[in-house]
Amino acid sequence: MAIEWRPKADMATLRERARLLASVRAFFAARDVMEVETPVLGQGGSTDVHLVSLATQARTDKGQRRLWLQTSPEFHMKRLLAAGSGPIFQLARSFRDGEVGSRHNIEFTMLEWYRPGFTLAELIDETTALVATLIPSPARQVVTYRYRELFHTHLAMDPFTLSLEKLRGLAAERGQMAAGALDKESRDTCLDLLMSMVIEPTLGRGELSVVMDYPASQAALARRHQDSDGEWVASRFELYLEGVELANGYHELTDAVEQRARFEQDNLERRRLGLVEVDIDERLLAALEFGMPEGAGVALGIDRLIQQALGKARLEDVLAFATPDC
Repeated sequence: MAIEWRPKADMATLRERARLLASVRAFFAARDVMEVETPVLGQGGSTDVHLVSLATQARTDKGQRRLWLQTSPEFHMKRLLAAGSGPIFQLARSFRDGEVGSRHNIEFTMLEWYRPGFTLAELIDETTALVATLIPSPARQVVTYRYRELFHTHLAMDPFTLSLEKLRGLAAERGQMAAGALDKESRDTCLDLLMSMVIEPTLGRGELSVVMDYPASQAALARRHQDSDGEWVASRFELYLEGVELANGYHELTDAVEQRARFEQDNLERRRLGLVEVDIDERLLAALEFGMPEGAGVALGIDRLIQQALGKARLEDVLAFATPDC
């Protein structure tokens, strides 16, 4: 049996990919945002229960150490911000175990950038400007939606007040699962299922859809604020185009004590679910304690954006070599 050695993407596609990446760099150069490089290995990983980090045992001058392949360059980039870097961006190799499909690859490229002093609204404007630069469409509008209103519109329910029992039943029903299949799942897991199965496919159709005011429990590394209903929500947004999530942006949390508490709560939830605990990145917390400037940051799946720009059916169609057949 012959071994397939050729790249997944054809050469014309790879040339277009290179052109689009050059456009990204030109976009940030024009705005005086510095490109940086950070390690793909770190002493800590993402504690997020919805992400599966990869780890390796490395031989170091301090003996065997468990190091984590980064799910995004966020932690190292925030240490640069605390050290006085100013605005920065990176096209970073990132890793998330088990993420394989038409829009996923275990190893992928994340475009991430941080803007000290920016509000979330200013970052949304810049993010949509970048998308418009790479995928021009003069008629495309930017439309903003509140998370709560989307659930009212598409599911006739309130994601903040519906009982967990009813939420689990609804998520199982819409996911065509057996009754009771989600009886051990958290509120956020059920909301994520409904969001991905029912709401996301409708977003970004002929527009750029911005979703804001996610539940406060989904803040991760973002601040929280009270919305117009008086509900505590996450100070973050997600950007969608043609039913595909492209970007996730935060008004960044700078409180080291609060961030540690969230990491520890994540690991408690991991223990409850029987998942592997992830080492907390103590150097990130030390940088936050030293003082990271106020501002906003966003992570954008550049492979997905290139896939959209070139009209390709699968993510692997814009990659030279896709996991696991690389």
